Amino acid sequence: MDKSKLGIIGIAGTNGSGKDTLGHILSQHNYLFISVTELLRDECKRRNIIADRENLRIISAEWRRESGLGVLVDKAKAEYDKVSSKYVGLAIASLRNPGEADRVHELSGTVIWLDADPKLRYKRVQDSSQHRSHRADEDNKTFEEFLAEEQVEMHASGDEATLDMAAVQDRADISIDNSHDKTADFKVHIEELLDLN
Repeated sequence: MDKSKLGIIGIAGTNGSGKDTLGHILSQHNYLFISVTELLRDECKRRNIIADRENLRIISAEWRRESGLGVLVDKAKAEYDKVSSKYVGLAIASLRNPGEADRVHELSGTVIWLDADPKLRYKRVQDSSQHRSHRADEDNKTFEEFLAEEQVEMHASGDEATLDMAAVQDRADISIDNSHDKTADFKVHIEELLDLN
């Protein structure tokens, strides 16, 4: 692994694939972990609207139209630049538009795509919903709704500012099947793959 490309790591993948888990693993190796999804949820609070997946999609598309397709990466990078001397790098989750992957590459970074079996991912989301009370409504879905929502996000449904996770996947430098039963096993795999120790 080219360590020079690990200063900025963009994390993308399907719902429940372990994007935040990867971000937290990287934070244990002194990366600043920023979830752009949390930036969008904060904006929902500011607007006094429900932070569901539909509103997150709407706001992210608005921001991309106003400030460019890589705006969420730029917002995360701006936060990192304020404190960069304290960290070895920046981990950004969750890239959902190809312009975000392109922006990570423009910044000489690496894009990692995570996936796993849909039933395993759905189980993870349901199991973790009790720990994510701020996302209870967002996570309270049937398996069929979970899959349908994912299909909406996988392919562009409008202009270039909408979500297109399949195009992000196509731009990924590293693809990982995170079918690990235990976070500890996933952590070992990531540390070996990225040569973090």
